[in-house]
Amino acid sequence: MREFFYRMLFLGILLAALTNFLLMAQGDPEAAKMKNPVAATPESLAAGQALYQRYCAVCHGKNGLGGSGSDISPPAPNLTDAEWKHGSTDGEIFKVIKEGVPPELSMEPWGDRIKDPDIWNVVNYIRSLAKK
Repeated sequence: MREFFYRMLFLGILLAALTNFLLMAQGDPEAAKMKNPVAATPESLAAGQALYQRYCAVCHGKNGLGGSGSDISPPAPNLTDAEWKHGSTDGEIFKVIKEGVPPELSMEPWGDRIKDPDIWNVVNYIRSLAKK
């Protein structure tokens, strides 16, 4: 009886972890509907670049190619490639910057330090990195 219980517990934990992984890999359908209200003008890109260099480059690298990680955090992802683990729309990127990536918060939330229009500027700048 005890062995059956532990097997079921293990399967439940495994199923929950797999479900969480699949949901995270698909992004956020509600955030995906958000439209970027800030046009990707030269001014927006310059503002986004300044904010990126100040807040994001320490983890994601000066050119967005990703970071090396550390003992306490995993490597930050490359922002110039086609792989976007938490969604690739402007709205999903905005939400990740604003709210972070729960539950571990390996990507911390920046919404309390960066205003929404400025986060959109960062989204525009990150998009420009992928085009280079």
